Amino acid sequence: MREKTDLFQVNGKPLLVPDTQVGVSYEDLDSADSGRDESGVMHRIPVRYKVASWSFSYDHLTEEERQYMESIFPDSPDFSFTHPSRQDASVPEVTRAYRSKFSISWKNARTGLWSNYGFSVIAC
Repeated sequence: MREKTDLFQVNGKPLLVPDTQVGVSYEDLDSADSGRDESGVMHRIPVRYKVASWSFSYDHLTEEERQYMESIFPDSPDFSFTHPSRQDASVPEVTRAYRSKFSISWKNARTGLWSNYGFSVIAC
């Protein structure tokens, strides 16, 4: 089984080290009342700033690795997600989050190999 990393954890359980870089993006969330008026001027009513989203990608997984990864994600609306802080990457931060955009391909049923495993973790 590949190595685990304590940089990213789900309910205190470390993720397996991804094959590629971990992408992180931030988005401000605006109220439904935000929008442009008839003269085209934007009127924003922000409700939250810098809501984070992390993307993880694994090129290949064994059946054992796939089972481990799926075992750490609970069947619940959200979970505790540990990640490096936006302001100081050497400081761990814990956020309520959920998993989205999960996908995987069964590469070889005979050997039990999986490919293109990916998902996003989004702050609540």
